[in-house]
Amino acid sequence: MKRLSQLNCQPCQGDMAALPEQQQVALMAQLPDWQRGAEQGKPRLSRLFRFKTYAAAVHFTVQLAELSEQADHHPKITLEWGRVNVEWWTHSLDNLHLNDFVMAAHTDQLYQGH
Repeated sequence: MKRLSQLNCQPCQGDMAALPEQQQVALMAQLPDWQRGAEQGKPRLSRLFRFKTYAAAVHFTVQLAELSEQADHHPKITLEWGRVNVEWWTHSLDNLHLNDFVMAAHTDQLYQGH
């Protein structure tokens, strides 16, 4: 399989299914800084990104919003002074799909530029 960062987010289809647990665990090897957890029982990928200034955190947030719009896949973004928490999951499934792992990898790439 290609690296997650080499893949693109695919448009949601009616026949989409959540990734099986075993595949999720395997993909996490490519996302060592991410956590696989749940909010209100719904699986999510999350990562806290740290910045030296509020302006840098805002800049990253704006870039992530633009990336998300291009992919038509949108995370939960929590912006604080020097910190941005990002959570990916597929809203229509209330679960994790390959798209979430792909977008987490792209988020990591975006952060490397900061």
